Amino acid sequence: MNVYRISKTEYAHDLTGTGAKLFGGRWNHINVPSIYTAGSAALAVLEYSVNVNVAFVPLDLSLAVFEVDEKYIHIPKKLPGNWAAVPAPLSAKDFCSALLQDRIPVVRVPSVVIPSEYNYLLNPSAEGKAFRLLEVREFRYDLRIKK
Repeated sequence: MNVYRISKTEYAHDLTGTGAKLFGGRWNHINVPSIYTAGSAALAVLEYSVNVNVAFVPLDLSLAVFEVDEKYIHIPKKLPGNWAAVPAPLSAKDFCSALLQDRIPVVRVPSVVIPSEYNYLLNPSAEGKAFRLLEVREFRYDLRIKK
């Protein structure tokens, strides 16, 4: 299956999860690397949109397409009860950080934006066997999304 990520072009080929490691995210603590992806290009745009201020949308964006081997996807049976809270709760960070530190290759989690759709956290330590970068293409962000 394919999953998608919108990022600044300079980071589009980075498979180390450095951004998430430096800043943390809904599902990971600082110092826990992860590559956040979405189950569709459209969901990747929505996820990017809710996490960026319109004044800071860069012109140099890319859409990265990853191929994920489905046999490596971990689907949690139960998530922390407050996983969708804003801002992201510590319980969600604890939950997935533990999975990533246990070397789970790919974790499927629901999107807060559209809970019936899914995001996929790729564990950089599993690159090459559980997932691979297929392509990176230029992406032009339509600012009407944020207006």
